[in-house]
Amino acid sequence: MKIKQKRFLLTGGTGSFGKAFVHYLLTNYSELERLVIFSRDEQKHFRMQQEFPKKEFPQVRFFIGDVRDRDRLQRAVQGIDTIIHAAAMKHVPLAEYNPMECIKTNILGAQNVIECALDSEVEHVITLSSDKAAAPINLYGATKLASDKLFIAANNIRGVRNVKFSVVRYGNVMGSNGSVIPFFIKRKRASNTIPITHPKMTRFNITLIEGIKMVMYALQHQLGGEIYVPKIPSYRILDVAEAIAPNHNTEIVGVRPGEKLHEEMITLSDSLNTYDIGKYYVILPQEPHFEITKFLQKYDAQKVSEDFSYNSGKNTQWVSIEELRKLIRKHVDTTFLVSKPTKDK
Repeated sequence: MKIKQKRFLLTGGTGSFGKAFVHYLLTNYSELERLVIFSRDEQKHFRMQQEFPKKEFPQVRFFIGDVRDRDRLQRAVQGIDTIIHAAAMKHVPLAEYNPMECIKTNILGAQNVIECALDSEVEHVITLSSDKAAAPINLYGATKLASDKLFIAANNIRGVRNVKFSVVRYGNVMGSNGSVIPFFIKRKRASNTIPITHPKMTRFNITLIEGIKMVMYALQHQLGGEIYVPKIPSYRILDVAEAIAPNHNTEIVGVRPGEKLHEEMITLSDSLNTYDIGKYYVILPQEPHFEITKFLQKYDAQKVSEDFSYNSGKNTQWVSIEELRKLIRKHVDTTFLVSKPTKDK
């Protein structure tokens, strides 16, 4: 499939999604003219530059910068037609302990991305959201909900500009930094006991490549103002422990601050504006200017029922223990499992 977009800026470009997205674009789209990788982690930049040397990948550019810094972001946006906004402070307990730092990155940083897009020649903006943005009970989820609202509202102030802003919301990415699977794998090597927050806990599950394809789908189909939600399976935390460490004991350690038993991506209130388009759900904005007729013509869309909600604990799709093992072998990077360092003599 050819893409119209030729010049990308990827915020948070050195993270798990960013690295996979860069690989995907460079592998599948030879017509790519420019790909700016924007993040604040210099060590990750250095390692990625070794993977994508300038001689082999002249279209790739590395910008050290923070979305909190509007001037630096504005410089990176020059000559860009598409922004994929993946930068965020994502760790729930750290956000609870450092609330203003989370707000500065996830809300003020989001507004900087919007303003830079509006003040430049950008035509497409896709921001990555989280299942925690639906009915949030922790600060991270609340900041992502605020970010979603900012990006949706940006379509109201674009004026004569043709720029479109849309949101992609999905669950836990299998094997991503900070997720439960790499944590369990590390604990398996270090201890005979796997800590479980709550025996009934469930989560949605999506692979990196599924997340990337969803972003590309949104990019190709957006009208501006949509929240795209994938139809993905759930897993039980106990099943993840069994898949990774079947011979280990488990210890119930309690739910962490700001953590839910089950994740939700579409609330009961959202159902009034949610449509089923086959592979995905789409939550539409409640703005009178949104071209609902154009949307219905573009998709074979079916309105969901008014009592619909999308919850990981009530999901109809589940990943079995054996399927989890296969997915972990295929999609989880275990290169971090190096030998334990020895003490200096």
